Amino acid sequence: MNAKPRTSILFVCLGNICRSPLAEGVFRSVVTERGRHADFMIDSAGTGAWHVGSAPDPRSIEIARRFGVDISMQRARQVNARDFERFDLLLGMDRNNVRTLRERAPEAAAGKIHLFLNYADGRTLDIPDPYYTRDFAGALELIEEASAGLITQLRNPAV
Repeated sequence: MNAKPRTSILFVCLGNICRSPLAEGVFRSVVTERGRHADFMIDSAGTGAWHVGSAPDPRSIEIARRFGVDISMQRARQVNARDFERFDLLLGMDRNNVRTLRERAPEAAAGKIHLFLNYADGRTLDIPDPYYTRDFAGALELIEEASAGLITQLRNPAV
């Protein structure tokens, strides 16, 4: 008997210390709560390399912890060429992230790249970067909305 294929998702922001670690942690929590953790491979990365190897921003860790999600063990990494093959979906936190991913992606991977907030009630807005806005709670709220929409859309394992 063949096991169901796992859906692989990469959440992407600029430095991989604020929004994408939150998205990885929140989505991992959502799929675990629904008993679907085995159906997914979830990771996060940044388009830039400034914070490679660093833990998430302490403010991201704190806001996630307040909502019962532990992201403290994550470490920042930069998107690499292999990610475009490994992941079924690469979800940018804002339009600049999506544009950068599309510039770096091989043509065959272009259909895998989407704006994460497109999964939140049809929104096409960016998740503002709390590194600059300091609104970590607002970012988390948008990430929770998009995560709920994404899991609903992915009820069937095929992407």
